[in-house]
Amino acid sequence: MTTSANQLLLGDCLRKMNEIADSSVDLIYLDPPFFSERKHKLKNRQRTKEFSFDDIWKQESSYAEFLHQRILKMRDLLKDTGSIFVHCDKMANHIVRGVLDDVFGSEYFQSEIIWQYKRWSNAKKGLLPSHQNIYFYSKTQEFTFNKVFMPYSEATNLDQILQRRTRDKHNKSIYARDEQGSTQRADAKQGVPLSDVWDIPYLNPKARERVGYPTQKPLLLLERIIALVTNQNDLVLDPFCGSGTTCVAASLANRKYIGIDQSEDAIELSQTRLDKPVKTQSKLMQKGRKAFENANIQALQCLADIAYNPVHRNQGIDAILVEHHHGAPVLVKVQKEAETLQQAKQLLRNAMNVKASKMGFLIHTQPAQDEHNAEAKQDTLDQDIGSIIHVIETVELSIKRRYA
Repeated sequence: MTTSANQLLLGDCLRKMNEIADSSVDLIYLDPPFFSERKHKLKNRQRTKEFSFDDIWKQESSYAEFLHQRILKMRDLLKDTGSIFVHCDKMANHIVRGVLDDVFGSEYFQSEIIWQYKRWSNAKKGLLPSHQNIYFYSKTQEFTFNKVFMPYSEATNLDQILQRRTRDKHNKSIYARDEQGSTQRADAKQGVPLSDVWDIPYLNPKARERVGYPTQKPLLLLERIIALVTNQNDLVLDPFCGSGTTCVAASLANRKYIGIDQSEDAIELSQTRLDKPVKTQSKLMQKGRKAFENANIQALQCLADIAYNPVHRNQGIDAILVEHHHGAPVLVKVQKEAETLQQAKQLLRNAMNVKASKMGFLIHTQPAQDEHNAEAKQDTLDQDIGSIIHVIETVELSIKRRYA
């Protein structure tokens, strides 16, 4: 029996893939166990359901054999124009790459995609893991590929966009010139071709899209993969579908899907998400990281010789000093243009109460409307029960006040 599209299949993918016709699939994405040697478990937002799966293996050869058997079958399912994307991390990327080279051939390796993201810090000695690997292989060299373009970086020279480039006899890139020696205008450019390093946010713990399944990936990641190598009505297969992200992304993009998992809970969760898909809109992706960097770095220069961490998107805090005061954080706020000194001070005071801070610094940047009023004459020390705020005037403001 051949499985029709838009189905979720319960069982081991090695067996269930026999129900799918050979050469019928356009894209296979799999996020298999990562050889982490532990049991993964997580509860949903309501704390009413726990999802879990084992990722424990006796040795590398057992894991490699597990993957090899299944990826060998996946190759048969792909069309000649199809591609496979295999998700892994540092624990098993050497194993995964070896298996893929053996099954598909190293000549059909297309890219190693680095999915990078910002993560919370940990206490483990060593570098903080902030990326995962996705191996992209094609079945043949006639694979489907849709070019994606990204905006030019801030450092791009304007001439690189407007002027045509060529290569000289030494194969060095130079600006092309006509017979009169004038530079030639470049054709219209769509941007920079998508690279193999993808900066896509990890799912926020509070994101509506998050369902509490261990290793859940963001829809944004799967949407990019699907857009890259498939067209509308193509068939997408996820043989380890877990929470169903691949199937949901395929459905939203007008692709057909087949998801397989041996967990009844995973299949039930995937169906629920397909029935009522929820996608978190990433403001970070829409606006870029720079849009969220609103700490007044220029005003914070008065802390140049003091170690601090800038804080963005917070009304009451612009920085936190690295060194604590009596075991509590020291907060710094910069007075904004539209704030009176009292308003800025109150915002800092509120933040100090919430963060249990005993000392804060307010950087005074704006002159009072009336230099003789009470606000202008305040002491530079504002003390409250159990906490204290030091008011520091910027050099710029100090000079302005003296020449006013």
